[in-house]
Amino acid sequence: MFCEKAMELVRELHRAPEGQLPAFNEDGLRQVLEEMKALYEQNQSDVNEAKSGGRSDLIPTIKFRHCSLLRNRRCTVAYLYDRLLRIRALRWEYGSVLPNALRFHMSAEEMEWFNNYKKSLATYMRSLGGDEGLDITQDMKPPKSLYIEVRCLKDYGEFEVDDGTSVLLKKNSQHFLPRWKCEQLIRQGVLEHILS
Repeated sequence: MFCEKAMELVRELHRAPEGQLPAFNEDGLRQVLEEMKALYEQNQSDVNEAKSGGRSDLIPTIKFRHCSLLRNRRCTVAYLYDRLLRIRALRWEYGSVLPNALRFHMSAEEMEWFNNYKKSLATYMRSLGGDEGLDITQDMKPPKSLYIEVRCLKDYGEFEVDDGTSVLLKKNSQHFLPRWKCEQLIRQGVLEHILS
């Protein structure tokens, strides 16, 4: 049936929960592109036949196929664009290093786009706030206090705080650290915020 595979790509993304990235459906995308190529070739032959043979009875079929081509294109672009928006949101949620499970669901082109976006964002953040730059990915929500109590979920090693002191982050150890230094590690699953 016309456009069914393209609609299935869109439904697949719609079914995925917000903030999650389903696996890239390369096979489905290839099938849509093959369908588009077949529709285009059929239209080309019918257009040539209508022009040379004066067959005006082919015009509705040509228009129908053309509308199917446009719909397939819209669905394909919507699928790819929605995936890019989700990947961009993952950069803000997880930081510059994505977990392997998420990277596994991305195509090579999406990984390249993510790396370019990451570099652009880093360049922009370095241009803000003087010599050191400004990390705009921190404090996604306004903090209630500047220091928080955290528990280490896995061995991480030494962690340097602004005043030059080092803290050894070992599994199940608890620390009282600056919020802005911990947020990235909390998102990565190294630390857990202890709510009292």
